[in-house]
Amino acid sequence: MIEPRKPGPEKRSRPQEPAVVRAITADRLEGVLLGTAVGDALGLPAENLSPGRIRKFWPGEWEMRFLGSYGMVSDDTEHTLLVAQSLLAQPSDPEAFQRSLAWKFRWWFAALPAGTGMATARACLKLWLGFPLRMSAVRSAGSGPAMRCAILGAYFAEDMERRRNFVSVSSRLTHRSWQAEAAAHAVSECVASAVRNQVQPKVTEVLALLRPISAELEWEDLLSRIETGLSESLSVAEFAQRLGLAGGVTGYSLHLVPVSIYAWLRHPNDFHGSLIAALDCGGDTDTVGAVVGALAGAVIGSRGIPAAWVDSIHEWPRSVGFMRILAKRLSDQYISAEPLGPVPYCWPGVLLRNLLFFAVVLGHGFRRLFPPY
Repeated sequence: MIEPRKPGPEKRSRPQEPAVVRAITADRLEGVLLGTAVGDALGLPAENLSPGRIRKFWPGEWEMRFLGSYGMVSDDTEHTLLVAQSLLAQPSDPEAFQRSLAWKFRWWFAALPAGTGMATARACLKLWLGFPLRMSAVRSAGSGPAMRCAILGAYFAEDMERRRNFVSVSSRLTHRSWQAEAAAHAVSECVASAVRNQVQPKVTEVLALLRPISAELEWEDLLSRIETGLSESLSVAEFAQRLGLAGGVTGYSLHLVPVSIYAWLRHPNDFHGSLIAALDCGGDTDTVGAVVGALAGAVIGSRGIPAAWVDSIHEWPRSVGFMRILAKRLSDQYISAEPLGPVPYCWPGVLLRNLLFFAVVLGHGFRRLFPPY
């Protein structure tokens, strides 16, 4: 497992053409944030449904349908935004970044979010009870760390040591298992490769990046399955079935992340195709959507994400406009190498938003009690 290192002296080179790099970086950072939000919002209404029941509920194309014809985001996107805000506060020191993220998790939890993962909820409760950060994580192999780390891979695309350190401290704040941390590093490394090279990485390049993450046999077996599935041109659904996930992708990190990466590699440079193929597998669709959306968004940038999906996200105060500003500030901070501070928003409005979100979630839950089964 990759171990974080203590931060050393600040050493960061800067590009010769900052205006060009600024535009590229801002677009890719925005692609990661908006890709996460779109995949999350698109998959949210179908969360925990089997592929068969999804097709019975909605036999047509995937579209936003959480609140009428609009979408809202869940904790997958919210946690990504918390990580981005913490990066704006503490971009150099992993331990200071972890402290900043811990405070943001405390207040996020205090706003009564609906549908959060049990491991993250327990970790947030421990943070409120005063547990030190080294003891806040709970034993869990869930996908919480993986769903929020794509922005770290994008921001530190050219700084491997810092990228790995920040992903490790982010993961260990809430989850304590090699599986959860390995999955988070996998997502981060894939995003970093896409942003660094400005192209969809080749399968061989991705597998070479992922193999050193862990020496565990389960990890090596999953990478072999990905390689074999792609060589046989298996669809994403067929690959998921080979992992025993015919009824839907679970929240286990070594189910969800391999399926997400497989969809990304199976449909290169295709945001729509990779996302739909992953969502069609059912199960933890909002998190699968968030991870695939981030991976695809890192390749194509924000301009490659279908505008109709982006425009259909109905959020406040952390709106699409807020996400665009957040990406721009991260880009400006990267160029300047000076902390610019979090993007302000009407944080008391989060509680009102969460009350609406909870009511809509209850409505969806009630609807599922009735046919079609």
